[in-house]
Amino acid sequence: MQMNREKFSRFYKTIMIVVITAIVTFSVTSILLYKNGGVKYIAVTKGDTTGLGATLTSFKELLDKKYLYEINEDEMMESAIKGYVNALGDEYTEYFTPAEMQSFTAYTTGNYVGIGVYIEADTTDNVIRVISTIKNGSAEKAGLQPKDIISKVNGVSYDATELSKIANDIKGEEGTTVELEIIRDGRTINYSLVRVNIELYPIEAKVLEDDIGYIELATFDEECSKRFKNAYEELKEKNIKSLIIDLRDNGGGIVDEALQIADYILDKDSTMMITVDKNNNEEVEKSSNDPIIDIPVILLVNNETASASEILAGALQDYKKATIVGEKTYGKGVIQELYTLNDGSGLKITIKEYYTPNKNEINKVGITPDYEVSYDEKADKDEQLQKAIELLK
Repeated sequence: MQMNREKFSRFYKTIMIVVITAIVTFSVTSILLYKNGGVKYIAVTKGDTTGLGATLTSFKELLDKKYLYEINEDEMMESAIKGYVNALGDEYTEYFTPAEMQSFTAYTTGNYVGIGVYIEADTTDNVIRVISTIKNGSAEKAGLQPKDIISKVNGVSYDATELSKIANDIKGEEGTTVELEIIRDGRTINYSLVRVNIELYPIEAKVLEDDIGYIELATFDEECSKRFKNAYEELKEKNIKSLIIDLRDNGGGIVDEALQIADYILDKDSTMMITVDKNNNEEVEKSSNDPIIDIPVILLVNNETASASEILAGALQDYKKATIVGEKTYGKGVIQELYTLNDGSGLKITIKEYYTPNKNEINKVGITPDYEVSYDEKADKDEQLQKAIELLK
């Protein structure tokens, strides 16, 4: 996995998606949207090459005739599309190459097949280095360490310019083996690692003092609401009397997963979220079940709590179903749709803005906690968690 954690945290913050399967070409003049079995599909009608298509065709013809050096058509197409989409000036609307799309969807679902390693390009030494390993992955179990240099994969050498290529070559089908040559402190070490399915975001649940339950949600990935419910029920069997839900550094994820967790806590038919599209069409999402969590709840948040996390926090705060403790949240109040294109690439488009049940704006505003408590890394104790425990006592 090729992105470092800090970059990925920012990258993942953009995810609030409805997954859409699409068949698309880029010489299109009309797109017909329809539903089939609850899944949206895109049908494409080809038109004449005018406007952007005609301009790019002219440039291509001229470059083919005149350009001195070799032309990489794939790279030029990807760069052209990225530039076109980036010109919107929206940080959340993005074009993904096939390799980027593969990583993006793996993170969204919370499952990844590989050896479980974060890597980066070290341009100073022109090498690929290990940043860290993922818990329960083959790399962690084998003992790969931060700053290790991955010099070869299956006997092929790589340098810092080939980050995407080495990431793709390390990945593969579950159960298959990949051979790595590692350089550590001048020594060469060979590893034979099995690619496995790794759960990227396990839910942590435990009982704290005074029968306080604690559940940490790192993201809202696929089926996390079911895992959250299972974790809560296990804690309930241990006779917890209150619950802390830790959403700190949770950059969001799949909207429906956050709404399902809100449904566990809110009264039936409560408004959970209001969305508005470009035509000012308003949609209201309501809870559909009686609550299963009927004990005091505190949410821990910080300035990296974003997106779907803010949907959950805003709904519970408006109905006073939870007390919010921590720092003001990030302020991402827009939703994207994700289109998977026929070549494996993807397009993520901002389509709606969302509001809390009381119609409070979140985008670029964030949610202010009921109790603002800063986090001090140098402190002996987690002051935010301690404040939550104090309130529940």
